[in-house]
Amino acid sequence: MKRIYILAFFLAGCIAIKPTERINFTAPEFYPEGIAYDKGSDVFYVSSVRKGIIGKVTRKGNYSAFVNDTTLQSSYGIKISPDGKRLLVCNGDARYSRYSTPDTFRKKARLLSFNLSTGRREQDVDLSRLIPGKHFPNDLAFDKDGNAYVTDSYAHAIYKVTPDGQASIFSQSKLFVTEGIGINGIVFHPDGFLLVDNSNTGCLYKVPLSNASTVTKVKVEQYFLGADGMILNDNNSITMVVNGGNDKIFKLTSKDGWVTAKLAATTLIADRFTYPTTATADAEAIWVSNGKFSDLNDSTAFPAKIFAIQKVVLKPVP
Repeated sequence: MKRIYILAFFLAGCIAIKPTERINFTAPEFYPEGIAYDKGSDVFYVSSVRKGIIGKVTRKGNYSAFVNDTTLQSSYGIKISPDGKRLLVCNGDARYSRYSTPDTFRKKARLLSFNLSTGRREQDVDLSRLIPGKHFPNDLAFDKDGNAYVTDSYAHAIYKVTPDGQASIFSQSKLFVTEGIGINGIVFHPDGFLLVDNSNTGCLYKVPLSNASTVTKVKVEQYFLGADGMILNDNNSITMVVNGGNDKIFKLTSKDGWVTAKLAATTLIADRFTYPTTATADAEAIWVSNGKFSDLNDSTAFPAKIFAIQKVVLKPVP
């Protein structure tokens, strides 16, 4: 009888460590970074750090190219415009691009807009002219008026781009400055501020729209090294993607308008995310793109052909 109990316990453990649901799609050497769910057509759009092209993935894992333009070098954060008609794309050449050139490597920073119905490029805004030096346009968020805010992880700045394509420097702060990849994921809060994370320091910052120079660090009891994309769940909680060895998803909550925050939930190691990058949400769940960037840092690894969009299941922390 004792052996039966042990076997039952072992089997239960095996069931418990099953990874969460995945939508696998085949796209050789794609290496996705950004992801955006389009409720109008019930598909996921994904960007590629390796090829720059923009793909479209159905619930069944059928992949097709939406924007097949390798002159983009790399595409990063992507979002669907508030009116649901355009896909905005952070376009640069920070690392990993198969089509990198000396003229674009760590110099290119553009915000592109594509018509969701036709795939036609409607807008191309050059951000690199605003600040000299290295550039990495990484992620974006929209405010209630349709303005886009773009993080530049190498220039340590946030740009503002109006709906008609007028670009300006929105925020620069000493708090953003760090070695390597700095500010990254960004979300807009309806109370009139941005929340921005920093990959290298693991910190979270609050940036008021009314006074972007008064950047403050959100007080959290731990750091999230490798912080990447974020989603605002509601006024009092965000979901944050973390990679670079951690490869987990976290939920943070705040009761004081994001002066402070605490860790409320996390995914499990058993979920086995493979370098998760950014997140999107449909009506029922949050989904994350698995970038598999570790392959690109391993000279012995064969180029991947199959990638996964993975469902996030958060477990409350004590």
